Amino acid sequence: MDIIGTAKKTKEIIGKYDFYFRKKFGQNFLIDPHVLGKIVNAADINEDDVVIEIGPGIGSLTQYIAKRAKKVICIEIDRDLIPILKETLGEFDNIEFINEDVLKVDMEALIKEKAEGGKVKVMGNLPYYITTPIVMGLLEKNLPITSITVMVQKEVAERMRSKSGVKSYGSLTVAVKYHAEPYLVANVPPNCFMPRPNVDSAVIRLTVNENKAIEAKDTDLFFKVVKAAFALRRKTLVNCLHNSELFNYSKEELIKILTDLGFDERIRGEKLDINDFARLSNYIWGLENE
Repeated sequence: MDIIGTAKKTKEIIGKYDFYFRKKFGQNFLIDPHVLGKIVNAADINEDDVVIEIGPGIGSLTQYIAKRAKKVICIEIDRDLIPILKETLGEFDNIEFINEDVLKVDMEALIKEKAEGGKVKVMGNLPYYITTPIVMGLLEKNLPITSITVMVQKEVAERMRSKSGVKSYGSLTVAVKYHAEPYLVANVPPNCFMPRPNVDSAVIRLTVNENKAIEAKDTDLFFKVVKAAFALRRKTLVNCLHNSELFNYSKEELIKILTDLGFDERIRGEKLDINDFARLSNYIWGLENE
């Protein structure tokens, strides 16, 4: 079987089926076998794994996954790609196709049915305009997932794995690290895709935490604090929390909270790491539950 993920083969398949790329689906097919190999190696797929692939396209990555995994469940929104996938991947008997919008799929029920109670790995070349809803939807639901290895916009990958104190650090960083350990697999230039995207891309692996990364007494409160802290990036943390409708503390009270925790009253939210946010939210929780 020819490698699907090359420029020559991709053009051949597109021409055979008279396929047209749809901008609304964010379709950019990988045409670099080296990158495809890196993705599947980073996901560490073995013969016992059930893999859910989001956005298989014409099967460029699916081909690599199916050679290693026990089962591959492909979720593809474009119905015109389903018959193409069934033919290009016809030699495999361990692939199932679901023609659906991944954001509307009941992932918990799907995993329970297809993985028979076990855990799965998620992979894919994600549509960049809905990357965050997809990734956070998978993480926040506490699904039986061991890892998520996906192609995303480079800027988003940098935000996911960022460190406190730098420009790319924000609420997405904290949210991802609360649930998983991010690892940048590779940066991928536009010429590795057909058609070429207007941005650089990156492969990132999120290894889902078996235990919570931090001890937050109230998870909802923790994320309220994080959300408020980054709502006005140029403002101090005191001003962000004071201006937020989520909290009813005066500036003086907020300054006291920060100084009690050893923070400078002029500190900005971007200077706090995930553990600092846990300490802050736990302190506020203590005040509200005395």
